[in-house]
Amino acid sequence: MTEHEVVGAVLVDRARVLLCHRRPDRAWYSDVWDLPGGHVEPAESLRAALERECHEELGIDVLEAAVMNQGGDGEVTLSVFLVTRWLGEPANRALPEHDAVSWFAAGDLDELDLTDDRYRPLLRDALVGAGQDIAPRSAKW
Repeated sequence: MTEHEVVGAVLVDRARVLLCHRRPDRAWYSDVWDLPGGHVEPAESLRAALERECHEELGIDVLEAAVMNQGGDGEVTLSVFLVTRWLGEPANRALPEHDAVSWFAAGDLDELDLTDDRYRPLLRDALVGAGQDIAPRSAKW
């Protein structure tokens, strides 16, 4: 049985993806770029958790999103959503957790220290879907 369910959001706009930089003083996954998102609360749906986390961390309201990948290790299950429409301008609303949010193009991805290297092909696949001229890659956990 999975202990924790987690959601992550891949926001795509103008051939760029939005990532959050985790503060260097964080106990877990410090000083790396991560997807916005977080833990699913008891009795909360995955979609509701995605909407809540995007509102709390970025100040946006999700309008269109679809699951693009799910996987886990027996302790944590991560559901990554591709978010293509939202209301509001994404901004860092989770100052205790993140010290920056920024947009990145496909060419920037290889230079970033990510929370998990398996995010790289997911981000590339999201950009391919947005019309980027890069080779598609499999993004399976």
